[in-house]
Amino acid sequence: MIEETVDVLTADGRMTTFTCRPERTGPHFAVVLLMDALGIREELRQMARRLAASGFYVLLPNLYYRLGVMQLGPPPLPTDTEGRRQITHMVSSLTIPMIMGDTKALLSYIDEQPAARTPELGCVGYCMSAQFAINAAARFSDRMVAAASIYGTGLMTDRPDSPHLAARQTNAELYFACAEIDEWTPLSTIEALRHDFAQAGVPATVELYPDVEHGFAFPERAAYNKPAAERHWERLLALFRRDS
Repeated sequence: MIEETVDVLTADGRMTTFTCRPERTGPHFAVVLLMDALGIREELRQMARRLAASGFYVLLPNLYYRLGVMQLGPPPLPTDTEGRRQITHMVSSLTIPMIMGDTKALLSYIDEQPAARTPELGCVGYCMSAQFAINAAARFSDRMVAAASIYGTGLMTDRPDSPHLAARQTNAELYFACAEIDEWTPLSTIEALRHDFAQAGVPATVELYPDVEHGFAFPERAAYNKPAAERHWERLLALFRRDS
């Protein structure tokens, strides 16, 4: 495995990005892994390594670079009002147009890497970043051939760039993994998403993971559920292998 931490130049500064890829063969299908609300940490680097060990060139960008923050620490307890306020502030500092600009910079970086196969690539977003992954598939429809939302939030909003609308604007293969127990994306939203896709003819896969909570794929979270996490890995690897 080859690992590097690089600074990707964006319109707003330098975005620190963890990259990893297989040492041999190549070039490799590139996958952008977008962080959740807690930011870049070893837990996410390990997940990036798992993707890379399966044959992919993985990029894990720090989306909080504008604020000079890399990691926020462990999830705050329900009684930690200040900790929860800080996370809310960090998350709300990000917008879809902002992250689309960051994604454009990542694509330019990928195009310069001999070990990365271009032009096609994939993207996966967890929690808050799922909306960014789906919008990237629409914004860069000539490049993104596969995108995944893992217990995504903000999937159906009244904004023109809502992910459920963006999904209509791409030919990428889309996969949505949804937790049955999720206060941010309740079952009513999941059913509405399925209905909207069916009505609009969007060939996306929306899969409900029964009896698990938001965050089930993160091994260091209390919500971690190994069978569900392994299912999500099987789905991701199959998705990216089909389209690579």
